[in-house]
Amino acid sequence: MTLLELIEAQAARLTEAGVSFGHGTTNAFDEAAWLSLWALDLPLDALDAHAGEPVDAGREKVEVLVEQRIATRKPAAYLTREAWLQGVPFYVDERAIVPRSFIAELLADATIDAWLSDQTTRVLDLCTGNGSLAVLAAMAWPEVSVDAIDLSADALAVAAINVERHQLGDRVRLLQGDGLAPAQGVYDLILCNPPYVNSASMAALPDEYRAEPELALAGGADGMDFIRRLLADAPARMNEHAVLVLEIGNERAFFEAAFPQLEAAWLETSAGEDQVLLLTREALVAAGFGAEGASA
Repeated sequence: MTLLELIEAQAARLTEAGVSFGHGTTNAFDEAAWLSLWALDLPLDALDAHAGEPVDAGREKVEVLVEQRIATRKPAAYLTREAWLQGVPFYVDERAIVPRSFIAELLADATIDAWLSDQTTRVLDLCTGNGSLAVLAAMAWPEVSVDAIDLSADALAVAAINVERHQLGDRVRLLQGDGLAPAQGVYDLILCNPPYVNSASMAALPDEYRAEPELALAGGADGMDFIRRLLADAPARMNEHAVLVLEIGNERAFFEAAFPQLEAAWLETSAGEDQVLLLTREALVAAGFGAEGASA
């Protein structure tokens, strides 16, 4: 059996079992390829180079891993203890959400750069989870320092592994606490992929998403609970020309209903123009948020 034949067979098993995707892959073939290549100790981008090679010796290892994926309904990243974002590998386990933020695309393609200046030195990654966006921001802008905040001490333990893995301990600082409470000083850029899933959607989530920490997903009745507090508190933690880049997934309608007075710039990602938005400090203050002004 060749590698390609093995992957196709495992994809059929995943399809028949009715597993759900969305944690790094969107379909059964890509998921089977990921699991197969990882189990065979092959680079995840090496399918074309090895597709026709025989894999009989490693077939059982692949089949066992796929069976584990089916039986546990855990995301593949929890089984492999690794997730990739914009070509960068990150450690992950059940203590933190599987990284998949569309903000990573905006860091990689320099979309956010147009809103920054040569005076940008301080970045905050709020709700950092496993630290992936903080690491990617530090990689994108070698001159900045990054604070990374999360309420979960468990998630920050995972983030610490990734900060060390990518040798960024001198530029990425991890802070534990609720919302912006642990923030220190003011920032030029705030990145935030918060819990935003509304209650009805939470109730309908597949098992793969239920394997993740609920704290990182659940956003209340309309998904905006955390975001309401964030927008109220953010201006006091933003420099005059700072911007907030906020991911809200499929909740644009709820966002616009909750904040009709707010002028937002919607940013293009591979999922369209309704997943990530950008807010200037000026727009937040004009809409009545943090009207008392910035403070250190």
